[in-house]
Amino acid sequence: MDTNGQKTTKKSFIDKLQEQMERFIIPVAQKIGDQRHLASVRDGMTVLVPITIIGGIFCLLAVPPVDLNKIKGTNFFYQFLIAWKHFADAHNATLITPYNLTIGIISIYVVAGIAYRLAAYYKMNTITNVIGSIFIFLLIAAPTQSYKVGETVISAMPTSQLGAGAMFAAIITAIIVVEIGHFCVKKNIVIKLPASVPPNVAAPFTALIPMTISLLLFIGGNALCNSLTGAGLTQLIFKVFQPLISATGSLPSIILINVLMTMFWFFGIHGGNMVGVVVTPITTMNLALNAQAYAAGKPLPAIFAGSVNSVFGGWISYTAMAIVILIGCKAASLRSVSKVALVPSMFNINEPLIFGIPTVLNPFTVVGFLICNNVNFSIAYILMSTGVIGKFFITLPFTVPGPIAAFLATMDIKATILWFALLLLDIIILLPILKAYDKNVMNKEEKELVEV
Repeated sequence: MDTNGQKTTKKSFIDKLQEQMERFIIPVAQKIGDQRHLASVRDGMTVLVPITIIGGIFCLLAVPPVDLNKIKGTNFFYQFLIAWKHFADAHNATLITPYNLTIGIISIYVVAGIAYRLAAYYKMNTITNVIGSIFIFLLIAAPTQSYKVGETVISAMPTSQLGAGAMFAAIITAIIVVEIGHFCVKKNIVIKLPASVPPNVAAPFTALIPMTISLLLFIGGNALCNSLTGAGLTQLIFKVFQPLISATGSLPSIILINVLMTMFWFFGIHGGNMVGVVVTPITTMNLALNAQAYAAGKPLPAIFAGSVNSVFGGWISYTAMAIVILIGCKAASLRSVSKVALVPSMFNINEPLIFGIPTVLNPFTVVGFLICNNVNFSIAYILMSTGVIGKFFITLPFTVPGPIAAFLATMDIKATILWFALLLLDIIILLPILKAYDKNVMNKEEKELVEV
């Protein structure tokens, strides 16, 4: 009883946890997710999805995973692989060109995407900001150089400097260039033309002073870095962020990321969006680094690349949940949702389960996902780090079923076998948890029937 004589209800652990999350964690997470620079990086990276898909496919076509010394044309499949290898060798220059112009220069697309998103946030002219950001980035990352070919001197741009290694420099360049433009417009440090001049004519003149300031700033900074360290701005920025990249790719860091995503989903917040502002640039860069290594015939360096965390994480556990409910649960409400949600979950569309079960504020499912997602990825991580299965170097549309995505992203059939093994493991883990939840739901349904 409280001081007014009213009966008080004791709060459960979940209620207390929800209050603390709503008071401390969720506001901070929402501020991070809505922060204009981080949001621009996250949203700008979405532009890269078709680029990385096309580049990865042509990289695979140009460099097939075939060793002619190890296979012979003893059956149709081996004959196909051998023919593919001969075709790729004969047409390598043609097949590798789309890769070189996508993943090979991915940093240019990063600059363009982020500059566009941030300029749009400020309601500035997007085209002039994109062009200006690309210009400044090329100036410091890949200035033209003269080469002598026979008796002819040509001027060329070293496109090898525009790959994944320059992505962080691209991010910083886009943000600074747009911010300088925004500051100049806000403080009226621009060339003013009469109001009668059309906006599309006035926009380039408005951008002239900000672009000049950016030009002088980056040229001066690049020259200073070269004189002091012997390396340009792009190389220096990569070295600064290298520890962050390495730390984020460690197993404990990925487990922490998975725990955060699962807890955000538990409270009804899109976990992928919350952690994506930090994780997406790193996984995209790692995917591009792996693709570059694959094209060069070198070992793939990164495990935490592309959609690996989804393929060997939530995509498995949600499918396992739908299967477990169908084979092990009796509650009519759960079974009806699972019947509808099973097929979409096979194509990684999990909203019917998330909102139909529901998984929001559900202590049973959150425990299951915390266990399954982290056990799944830990096993996959160990097998990738020891070379048992291949690493991701191709990205695919998110609706590609998990086992197919596992194979195509790694070109390793063992990755698909692992996917099904983890699915079976998740079914075993989730079965007792969801049966307990099923019992809880059935008790509630019986009480509702009695009340009616």
